[in-house]
Amino acid sequence: MTQIFDNPADFADEALDGFVAANRGYVARVDGGVVRSTEMTPGHVALVIGGGSGHYPAFAGLVGPGLAAASACGNMFASPAAGQVYRVAKAANAGGGVLLSYGNYAGDVLHFGQAQLRLNAEGIETRTVLVTDDIASAPLDQIEKRRGIAGDLTVFKIAGAAAEAGLNLDDVERLAITTNHRTRSLGVAFGGCTLPGASEPLFNVPDGQMSLGLGIHGEPGISEHPMPTASELAELLVSRLLADKPDDAGDRVVAIVNGLGTVKYDELFLLFGKVEPLLNKAGLTVVEPECGELVTSLDMSGLSLTLLWLDDELEQFWAAPADTPAYRKGNLAPRTRREMAGPEAATAEETEKATAASADLGRLAAAVLAQVRDVVVEHEEELGDLDAIAGDGDHGIGMRRGVDAAAAAGKQNAAAGASVERVLTEAGEAWSERAGGTSGALWGSAVIAAGLALGNRESYQAADASAAVTAFTDAITELGKAEPGDKTMVDALLPFRDAFRKAADGGASLGSALAIAAAAATEAARQTADLRPLKGRARPLAEKSLGHPDPGAVSFGLITERIATYIESGAGTSDADNSKLAAAAGNGAKND
Repeated sequence: MTQIFDNPADFADEALDGFVAANRGYVARVDGGVVRSTEMTPGHVALVIGGGSGHYPAFAGLVGPGLAAASACGNMFASPAAGQVYRVAKAANAGGGVLLSYGNYAGDVLHFGQAQLRLNAEGIETRTVLVTDDIASAPLDQIEKRRGIAGDLTVFKIAGAAAEAGLNLDDVERLAITTNHRTRSLGVAFGGCTLPGASEPLFNVPDGQMSLGLGIHGEPGISEHPMPTASELAELLVSRLLADKPDDAGDRVVAIVNGLGTVKYDELFLLFGKVEPLLNKAGLTVVEPECGELVTSLDMSGLSLTLLWLDDELEQFWAAPADTPAYRKGNLAPRTRREMAGPEAATAEETEKATAASADLGRLAAAVLAQVRDVVVEHEEELGDLDAIAGDGDHGIGMRRGVDAAAAAGKQNAAAGASVERVLTEAGEAWSERAGGTSGALWGSAVIAAGLALGNRESYQAADASAAVTAFTDAITELGKAEPGDKTMVDALLPFRDAFRKAADGGASLGSALAIAAAAATEAARQTADLRPLKGRARPLAEKSLGHPDPGAVSFGLITERIATYIESGAGTSDADNSKLAAAAGNGAKND
């Protein structure tokens, strides 16, 4: 259990600040993560890695010569936001383009993908290589759906060495793709990890049992087995990985025994001593292995075995020197420290001239965001517990972080008399930045889309409410690519949209239409218990998820119910100064 902290919500940021303070010769803090504090060769490719916090030495510990140029660092087990990735990559860019590389998780794919689009639009050529080494998370014929776990290290190391050698972006990308193709990992857990401030681990393993096929975000394994001896465990891991080897595998492999947090080095060495003879017996030569904590999961009791099948080119870059806070190999000449530019002065935005109607609606939007915050806070723990059944257990805390930031941004902008467009776009940006993860990307984008749909107008009609709901929905379905039946938030979102539009088109008030739609969303969320997940981190644990509703759908239902109750009650709209706001809240869906 993590015990050293002031405020659990600040744990990731404060830990990163301390890491930088302890490693100033290697890294410098930037908004969203860390970059090398030493000079990079102009024109070299910048390898930018990243993901959620809680995995040290990954990801910030791998920044330095011979490895990554920078790391974008999200909250605990949550992807960094798109804006964070963008700013980190901009700071790392040395003129040779950027290669983004990270584990194949939905939130990371969304946020890094958005950052890549933005970087390319600005003329910074940017590519992506996903790490998909976890054989437990999908069958071989669906390798593109696999998660990235300890195999991150092999991809990062070879891509970083290739960039250090001055190879161009095409070649660095090619080598990263080849390395990922030739890397396989499998992990086991003996107990779950505990998020800072939480009283219970994300999952438990029964006494005398072992969980096989876990993820690195606190996800439980896909099956449980009697606790093996060290020899039996080595045989299990080696045999499963060899059965999954790539078609073009050779006879030279890198073997990595990786501790996930509480399995100590003596135990890892003991296991490696059992693994190596099995690989030799299979006709394989082990080349420059690694044994230790390399990609962890807070205090999880568990470990993983990774195999990388080498060719001559990959072996050259695997053996190349590297010098980072957590990973050092060979010798590199000392690098000159570079002067890091301070934060650029923000350009003053043109003062917005909000219409009276839009400012009224902006104040309502801020009040609604405060209600959303309250309901998320009330249900944070149960949402986390629900997510922990087949996921990483961070849905409650992720939603809390996001909506706290969104509500604060909404309040600040509404108090300044901003339009509903400004209130919601600023709130959505704050939600995405603070929450990270899949939910942060989806909710942030959806709130922004609703704000853009409402705009800054002289008056609002019934159709505007439906347009905002439609824009909110489209942002989530287009960004997340989920479909009905995938067991995601979309299974509650689409019934909400359809019920709201039908009620509004029939002349119902805004409050009544919301109440009808919220009831449809809540019932649809309940019915997701009968589905098997086809998207996200819960997909590899479909059987565990069966019988439990999707946490994203549940949180959406809770939020829409609270919004409907608030609007129907007319709360906060009785003062004379808010008469227009009351009209917008109570009758906006009926008035032309």
